[in-house]
This record gives sequence, C-alpha cells and structure tokens, in this order.
Amino acid sequence: MKRRTFGGWFLSLLMACCLFVSGCHGAQAKAAFAIPETLDESRPIEITFWAKNDTNKNQTAVYKKAIEDFEKLYPNIKVNLKLYTDYGKIYNDVITNIATGTTPNVAITYPDHIASYIQQDGVVVGLDELMADEKYGLGGSELKFDGPDADELVGAFVEEGVINGTQYAMPFMRSTEALYINKNLVEKLGYTIPDVVTWDWIWEVANAAAATKGADGVYSVNGQKTLIPFIYKSTDNMMIQLLRQQDAGYSDEEGNIEIFNDTTSEDLKKIAQETKDGAFSTFKVSGYPANLLNASQTLFAVDSTAGATWMGAHAPLSDISPDAFTEFETVVRPVPQVNTDEIEMISQGPSMAIFGKDDPQEVLASWLFAQYLMSNEAQIGYAKTEGYLPITEKALNDPEYQDYLSKAGIDNDEHYSVKIDAARLLMDNLDHTFTTPVFNGSASLRNAAGELIEDVVRSTRRKQTVDDAYIQELYDKVTSLYRLDQLSQGIQSTGSMGPMPASSVWFLSILAGTWVVIGAIYLRRYLQQRKDSHA
Repeated sequence: MKRRTFGGWFLSLLMACCLFVSGCHGAQAKAAFAIPETLDESRPIEITFWAKNDTNKNQTAVYKKAIEDFEKLYPNIKVNLKLYTDYGKIYNDVITNIATGTTPNVAITYPDHIASYIQQDGVVVGLDELMADEKYGLGGSELKFDGPDADELVGAFVEEGVINGTQYAMPFMRSTEALYINKNLVEKLGYTIPDVVTWDWIWEVANAAAATKGADGVYSVNGQKTLIPFIYKSTDNMMIQLLRQQDAGYSDEEGNIEIFNDTTSEDLKKIAQETKDGAFSTFKVSGYPANLLNASQTLFAVDSTAGATWMGAHAPLSDISPDAFTEFETVVRPVPQVNTDEIEMISQGPSMAIFGKDDPQEVLASWLFAQYLMSNEAQIGYAKTEGYLPITEKALNDPEYQDYLSKAGIDNDEHYSVKIDAARLLMDNLDHTFTTPVFNGSASLRNAAGELIEDVVRSTRRKQTVDDAYIQELYDKVTSLYRLDQLSQGIQSTGSMGPMPASSVWFLSILAGTWVVIGAIYLRRYLQQRKDSHA
C-alpha cells in the first residue's frame, strides 16, 4: 500500500476542517419540501422529538402517552423522545446540529428561535401547504385521529408562528405572566388587593414592606430576616411589557432596534431606586421567586402561568424545606399595569417546528405527529399539568376541560386552585395579550432587554450610581454583547445565522485545537521520517 505523504495528510485535514467550519453556520440548503401523495405505511419511519420538561413527571407522562397512542395509530412510525430542561439548550443543539444535518424532526421551541433556524433554506419546513392539504392537513380526510380543523385553532396563537409571511411554527401550549401575591402579608400592611394592580401601587406596598425592617434586621411584616418585597423572574418580559404599556419603542417588524429611548432610561432609573430602597430584585440576582413566595419572603412574585404548580403555600411541586414552609393565601392577578383601562400582558408559550429532511415521508410523519399533539387528548392532558392553556377552541370548550376548570381547589394536585386561576387569567385576557416582532436576532434583543434590568439591579446592589452616564454605557455594552448594532443595520436579512451559541463556539474551538494537535503530530512524524531517510 502506498504510504500517504505529509502533504496528502495535511491537505486532507485542511479540507475536512474547512468543510466543517464552513458548514457550521451555513449548511447546504435543502430542496423545497413536496407533500407526498400518500403516507407510505409499508416501511418503517423513525422520527425524533425534542421537548422541554421542568422535572414535571406529569408532563413527561403526557408526552409518552401521546407517543404511545400515536404509534398505535401509525405502527410503522417510531417516535424517539429527547427531553431538555431549558429551551435555550434546545436552541443551542438545533443550531449546532444544522451543520451536520442531525436536527430533530419535531422540536418544542419558540418563534424567536425559529427565526434564526430559517436563515438556512430548508432547515425548517413552511407549514402553509401542509395545513391546507386535503388528505393530511388540518382536519384532513386521511387522518387516523380527531385533530383540530383550521377554524378550531385559536387564531391569535397560530398567527404568532408566522415569520416573514410563512407559517413556520404551530402553537403547542400558551401561557402568560402572572403576579402571585401573598395576600396575608399585603393585608397585614393594611392594603387591599385590587383586581388589576398598577406599578405605582405595587411599588408603594413593596416599599411599605421594606420599611418594616427593624434594628435587629428582622422585618416585622413576616418576622424574618429575609424579605424581597417584589421579585421578577423573567426580566426580559418585565422590560418588554413596561415599554408596551407606556407605548414606548422596543423594535419594529423589520428588526430595527428602538429599545434605547428616554422611556427605557427612566424605567431603569426607577428600578434602580426601588432596588436601592430594598423593594425589588430579580430571579438571577436573588433566587427562585416560588421559593421566596412559599417561605413568605416576598409579597409579590411574577412568574409564568406555566409555573403555577410551584407557586403558593400548597403548591404540589414546591421544593422548599419543611422548616421553611409558611401558611398563606395566594392571589393571582395580571402583571402590574400602567393603565388599568388598557391591560397589556405578553403572550408566550412553546410552539412546534418541523425540520426539513431529504425523505418527504419522514417530514409527513413528523407533521402528523405534530398534529396529534394538537388533538384534544394531548392538549387537555398537558394543560392539566401546569397553568398552560390549550391552543384550540375545540379543547377549551371540551366538557372534560371545562369540568377540570370547575373543580378548582378540590385538591392540591390536578385541581390545585392557583394553577387553575393562572389558566383562567389567560383565558379571561386573550384580547389583552400581545407578542413582539419575530426576526433573525429577536432572541438576542429579548435577552438584551432583560440584561438592562439585571445589570441595573446588580450595579445598584454594589452601590453604583445609575445615572445618564451609566445608562449610556450600559446601552453600549448590551449593544456590543448582543450584536444589536448589526441587527439594526439589517444584517438579519442577509442570511447570517446571528450570534453563535456559546456551546457551539466552544465546540468549534475544541475541534480546531484538535486539528492543530493532529497536524503537529503528523508534522513531527514527517520531519522524523526525513531525518531518518537522510541518516
């Protein structure tokens, strides 16, 4: 056998490295998906399903039952489930796997993330034709299950998945944010909880609670040395909703950045003052809101309605220690408002994306499974696990779901009152919800919005002054950190994938280092061979 020369080895290594790196943010575009005439049930089809689960065994059970029931209907289709604890990890893995063509078939994700995926043609399947297909579309004649018709979906939820005029995402569940209140502590301060809480009211009560701190460090309102009167989990949502309620800029539909404005600056100064007064903190700075709420160490905790089973004295998923347990009544309200006559609250929750594959049958099988997840059984089953809302009118009006809602409070498990109150909150305010524009980079802008508040809170706790100079420096910092200057220049429309996830950067760095080491080894061998041949 002819021995490969160093030049041959080096060229092979160089080509492999270049191919890999060039592929990592620009995989080969796939051919446009064409719907097969019929599903081929004569051969096995295997698909992967990536989903998010917050250690909630009930959610895992719903996923597994849906897969089991679907596979009974379609015995030739096997669904492999992979669970994640964080949507960000799903995003990172999808971005990393685009290069190698190993994306999942179906993934629970967010439209903001899908906007990055679709920068490479064919990575995510446009669903408009599939939805309208007579055989396999919504309510199609060839479906083996009772899926929803197009007019049975909640229109506003479906519209959230339209990106650049194409339906790239189907809703899976919907939630919003809720204000969870320790009624006992609020009333101890002499206040009555209104139906809709304003920012002014919540700051007043939070400051009154902070003022109960005695010389010994104990707060008389709760008898403890720990009290964060008002804590917010998702500060990106806090910033976004504040700006929306004040009719201030965030971004437009084209991805132009509008968040750095006078209203934002004034809001950040207010947050700094409340932090300084001991009235406010955030999840990233001070810990999980549910744990503080359940231990009576906060009066007001804002978290997703999807997390309601963690919130309250009798929360079924509460994980505080028994000695930290406190007894109190939990009240659920919309997030604080600027104007009680014009309630504005964010619509959020997971969606489903279907990824392009070379085999059209594989894509069709994925679409059928995604539709099955929108059937009443899967929708109602999953909605019962948290304060989520089903995404179809069909499920919302189903007698089983209505019966579930009517039994709020009869137990602290399936019918946990706080969980059902959280779901009803969204049901009662569907007309008051909004979404932010989706574009390649909108996820970065969302992260930047939260970072503005997090940075201000951290800096204030370090005794830094939050003034105009500080805020301008902060704007410059997050602009650079999240590459917002590139977004505002329209880079999102050029095909760039946006900021590469940190995990991908590390992976590529390690890979590059490996190739360097391999090259060095072969260079050493080559030089040694030359030396030996001339000896």
